[in-house]
Amino acid sequence: MPVYAYKGLNEGGRNVSGIVDADTPKAARQKLRGQGVFPTGLTEEAQGAGGKPVAAAAQASADIRSYFERITPQDLALMTRQLSTLVGAGLPLVDCLGALIDQVDNARQKRILSQVREHVVEGGNLADAMSQHPQVFNNLYVNMVRAGEASGALDIVLIRLADYTERAAALRSKVRSAMTYPLAMGVLSLGILLFLLSYVVPKVTKIFEETQQELPGITVVLLTISDFTAEYWWLIIILLGGSFVGGRAWVSTPKGRHRFDDWKLRIPIFGKMLKKVALARFARTLSTLLDGGIPLLQSLDIVKHVVENTILKNAIEDGRDSIREGQSVAEPLKASGHFPPLLVHMISVGERSGELESMLSRAADAYDNEVEAAVNALSSIMEPLLVVFMGGLVAFIVIAILLPIFELNQMVG
Repeated sequence: MPVYAYKGLNEGGRNVSGIVDADTPKAARQKLRGQGVFPTGLTEEAQGAGGKPVAAAAQASADIRSYFERITPQDLALMTRQLSTLVGAGLPLVDCLGALIDQVDNARQKRILSQVREHVVEGGNLADAMSQHPQVFNNLYVNMVRAGEASGALDIVLIRLADYTERAAALRSKVRSAMTYPLAMGVLSLGILLFLLSYVVPKVTKIFEETQQELPGITVVLLTISDFTAEYWWLIIILLGGSFVGGRAWVSTPKGRHRFDDWKLRIPIFGKMLKKVALARFARTLSTLLDGGIPLLQSLDIVKHVVENTILKNAIEDGRDSIREGQSVAEPLKASGHFPPLLVHMISVGERSGELESMLSRAADAYDNEVEAAVNALSSIMEPLLVVFMGGLVAFIVIAILLPIFELNQMVG
């Protein structure tokens, strides 16, 4: 459906502006008049792949860019906190959304909020309006908002959502930084090695072919690798690219995903950290949902989709079925063997004391701290290890080249 940016006057004579969706400009004007807005200007916005016309090339370029503009977790957390403040001030929800639209700078975020506001103006609730944009508002977010609307505590629920989003984004950023450095250094090392073997080494070692001398074993190995790399570099690239694409396709299958997730949890050092990240997300999400008034079984159903590892996801799903049959939360999680005793014990204590949400939040904080400590330790260890690895490769090449040169000098001497 086309989207129109409008300017006009409200019933009080004040200037207003915003975005409205309608089939035609006439329908857009009628819709605005029904909302008490008398339009003085109406401009159709670009719709990307839909190919809708726009008033000016500059507007079209801006609108097309907005479709590729990313809404970061930080953007979502800030928006959620601002909306909580507006709702807590007692303003009508439509006015809160209108004020929020004026405050955000992200074009895509502004457009989505405008569509959410239009849905609310037409009589829909906020949760249903947000559910139409799952790429921004996930299942957890929508259900929390729905619970907040039902309980009349939407502002409190939104604060909890903002806190949750900020903490989840911070944890994800720490893990990504820990993974990015060794991956980038590995790719850089591979690129340098291929360059040395395919271009530098062949030029330097031409002198050995003229002398007809017997070469040391390490030099023979280097020349063999260098000749293969120089002649079949295209095959190496194809194999690497094919392995990456094939691996992605295999992981996309249920069986491949299950084995890959199981392997990730078993990786030395990194596996423990990834498991702690997943457990922190599980505890934090379940605590947030329960604290927001979502029933336990429904909360577990949402949590299993938030936890990305299929091993833990299956354990949560089995635990939910057992809880439905009358067991406690801690018992099936302990039986799965994938949840550590500390977390199971804290859940058990929380159930008995009636403070499950608080205990889950404390467990999440503990795992967040452990992940942060593990990330810092990895960062301090990986840098010297990668430097030593790079230095070893270069040393191997240098020694393999210099040894026959030394032998040649001794023969000449």
